[in-house]
Amino acid sequence: MKRFVLRYHFFVLGCIGFILNSCNSRFRVWVGTNNEQKIYNLKYGEHKRQKMDVFLPSDYPENSPVVLIVHGGAWKYGRKEHMIHIQKMLFKNNIPSINMNYRLVSKKITYKQQLEDIGAVIEKFNSLAQKAELQPNNYILLGESAGGHLALLYGYQHADQIKKIISLSAPTDFFSKEYLDSFYSKYTSPTIQKVVGTKFNRKNLSEEFQKASPIANISYIPTLLFQGNKDFLVNQRQGLSLDSALAQQNVPHKLVFMEGAGHAPRFFSKRRRDSIIYPNILDWIKK
Repeated sequence: MKRFVLRYHFFVLGCIGFILNSCNSRFRVWVGTNNEQKIYNLKYGEHKRQKMDVFLPSDYPENSPVVLIVHGGAWKYGRKEHMIHIQKMLFKNNIPSINMNYRLVSKKITYKQQLEDIGAVIEKFNSLAQKAELQPNNYILLGESAGGHLALLYGYQHADQIKKIISLSAPTDFFSKEYLDSFYSKYTSPTIQKVVGTKFNRKNLSEEFQKASPIANISYIPTLLFQGNKDFLVNQRQGLSLDSALAQQNVPHKLVFMEGAGHAPRFFSKRRRDSIIYPNILDWIKK
């Protein structure tokens, strides 16, 4: 207990530097009866969206990975509070976690700046990791939908920081012939064009769409995929194609393919979350 009280004291002191220059009244710290803590709206940058919630349970091993949660919302909507149910589940299972907001797609913001935000969160928490008695660069990325796309892409590009990836209903492919020939590409290409920040010319597609596709950026990061066969926002072929590509490259992975399931965990039934999604997430983190 003494060890954790010291951990709490120094971790909060380490956070003070991030809030002295902030007038955000919503920053708050909750401490439980066993000295577990929840820190809300900790700044990791100057933009109003660059805030994160840090949940630290009462006890965890120093080598415990920190799960970094990335919300969905078609890259231009959504907020971290949409993922609070997963963060609470991790907290109950003694797993440290960060739940982040990021800048949303606009004329000046593309997926590249959103990836930079993930990097900024990691940089900030690395500077506090020792105070929380955790190791730096020991993260599991967990994202839903657009957040799953960002988690996959960032994770595959930063093997020195990311140990595992968990992706729920994520788009994975914006460039292949299979995607271009599909009806799915017809109604998603206007959004993808804004995300990539380059005109989507089907007959002469820029290589930027390949660079933005997780399936074209695979590296040796163990990956857990969730995909529903009745997902009308992200076609099931997106998950199935990445599963095949990971198998071909001998990357440790698992596809949880759910019959009768739609899009994103917060739209799945409570029964499916409790019996399929959460057990698989916990097993992937702990294995």
